[in-house]
Amino acid sequence: MNDRHNNFGQVLICMLALAIVSCGGDEPAPEEQLRPVRYFMVDADSGTRVRSFSGLSKSSTESRISFKVGGTVINVPVQIGQRLQAGDLIAELDRATFDLQAQQAQAALVEAEANYRRAEANYERTKGLYANDNASLNDLESARAGAESAEAMVESASKALEIARLNTSYTRLTADTDCSIASLDVEVNENVSPGQQVAVVSCGDKFEVTVDLPESLIGSVDIGTDATIRFGAIPNETFSGKVSEVAVASAAGTAGFPVVIRILETSSALRSGLAADVSFLFGAREGDGAFVLPVNAVVNIPDGTYVYVAEPSGDGEAIVRRKPVQLGELTQLGIEVVEGVSIGDRVITAGISVIRDGQRVLLEADN
Repeated sequence: MNDRHNNFGQVLICMLALAIVSCGGDEPAPEEQLRPVRYFMVDADSGTRVRSFSGLSKSSTESRISFKVGGTVINVPVQIGQRLQAGDLIAELDRATFDLQAQQAQAALVEAEANYRRAEANYERTKGLYANDNASLNDLESARAGAESAEAMVESASKALEIARLNTSYTRLTADTDCSIASLDVEVNENVSPGQQVAVVSCGDKFEVTVDLPESLIGSVDIGTDATIRFGAIPNETFSGKVSEVAVASAAGTAGFPVVIRILETSSALRSGLAADVSFLFGAREGDGAFVLPVNAVVNIPDGTYVYVAEPSGDGEAIVRRKPVQLGELTQLGIEVVEGVSIGDRVITAGISVIRDGQRVLLEADN
């Protein structure tokens, strides 16, 4: 009986304790902790696009040199990259045949001069005979014609000798100015024909890069358009450039339009044949509302591609809204969004993996 009374007393004490707690008043609910997010403000400058194109560097003063005569190469004393001074020998042909031709032309000239002297003496003698009525007018005219013909033969033989000597001099290919060898295309004992490329020489310290632009962008560049140039072989330098030539027709067999960019700086590391990456900064295409956003602002899920936009609600807070977007090209500055955002949107760039549409967040500017 006593145990029953003890149990009843314990239950009564517990019920009284609960009643006291429940009558003590409501506890304040904990405040909601808003998640901070970073955002990118879309503005007019977000419409710029960077497009890059590959090209090759070359000297702005570059010459492809060749022999004016054909023959067998007997000497190539230079190497690719070698610096030359004006007059230095680049390649030489066997001149034996040309020496023989010059000697033959010399002998022909001597013979023509001898014939001219005989014809001239005959003309003078005939003139005397004609004056004494010992020669006819026909004899005089014939002697004069012979002298004039012999004189013309001397002139012809003299020109032939001059050509033969020039051809002999053409067997030596030399540098016209200070330059460097960009490429060599012949070897010793190789037979070459007149006009066949022997070497390419680069003169001066100014360089340029040629790239092909598609028809969609060729109208956006003009002479004087700025460009940025980078070389894989010169990783720690960036060069400035300006467009110096714009083609009015596409290159043969391609859909690209050649554009030449002059490199403004000089550098001892620059040389012909370097692979270059040329970047142009283009404005937004008129009428398409394209903007360049950070790549991490775009979410690609099975039901579509979206960005999260923060709509300010005051006191640094905002409501998250999910917007479907249409993407364009990937550029060096980010991903191009051609539809879905507009100027003034605050596109969330950090924290998008843990937010949802309609959520309240705290704003932290990304730019």
